[in-house]
Amino acid sequence: MDNRAGEMEVFALAAELKSFSAAGRKLKLSPSAVSKLVTRLEDRLGTRLVVRSTRTLQLTPEGETYLARASRILAEIADMEEVVAGGGRMLPRGPLSVNASVGFGERYILPLVGEFLETFPDVQLDVTLTDDMVDVIRDRVDIAIRHGPLRDSSLMARRLGQSRQAVIASPAYLARHGMPRTPADLDGHNCINFNFRRSIEGWPFRDPKTGMVEARPISGNLKGSSGSIIRQWCLDGLGIGRVGRFHVEPDIEAGNLLAVLEDYNPEDIEEIHAVYAGHEHLAARIRAFIDFLGARISPATRRAAG
Repeated sequence: MDNRAGEMEVFALAAELKSFSAAGRKLKLSPSAVSKLVTRLEDRLGTRLVVRSTRTLQLTPEGETYLARASRILAEIADMEEVVAGGGRMLPRGPLSVNASVGFGERYILPLVGEFLETFPDVQLDVTLTDDMVDVIRDRVDIAIRHGPLRDSSLMARRLGQSRQAVIASPAYLARHGMPRTPADLDGHNCINFNFRRSIEGWPFRDPKTGMVEARPISGNLKGSSGSIIRQWCLDGLGIGRVGRFHVEPDIEAGNLLAVLEDYNPEDIEEIHAVYAGHEHLAARIRAFIDFLGARISPATRRAAG
């Protein structure tokens, strides 16, 4: 019987180190033995997984796909062995990669890291904060925090909370330029917008008399890629922005930012999810982190949704 798990382990290590020689040294195998194992794997699959050169290895698209799936299978095997060794109890351990937006990560993820690692000291946590959309499978991310509608139906998701939107500005900006009383007053203001396409062009407002919601075009000389950037520019008094309240709740409570046009707020809610590739037999470290976030973030986001 073929040792497919062993082939996966050899391939994954060679791909990680980008070298047959380096993988061989770690596994106490010769470079030629590692090369033969990978070649045998390619022959069985009927496709090339790596492009070989004298200095390094480059994965083909098929190699990237195989590596992502193989890594998860190997992690599940390790978890299974831990369950058996632990008398049926799965202990969270091993590497765990988490991706979140900068604003959400700074507000909700980073303050919880110490408590999580104190509770689960055998987990090696790797956190990346970026406002770029990552591919969970391709980028080998265990958990990604997503805001708004979920697009990738192949991923599983756990709802962590929600946040409504708010139009915000600093007291200093409003003192210089005046308080907008209706959405039409925004025509005389510098409105800070996102630099990527949103599901609705402009800012939506609800007519308090009819209840009808209509998007109003806005204009200004600043665009940013994240709520964190827009928050900072609003704090600097550069204009009026519209972001999720989770970005600015502490600033509003401290009086550093004011929520304006609240009578016209359409109460649009942005759902917050942890997304991951997996199934019901989820690795213990992934399940532990998602449960940990759910218990702490859900109550914290209720104020941002209220």
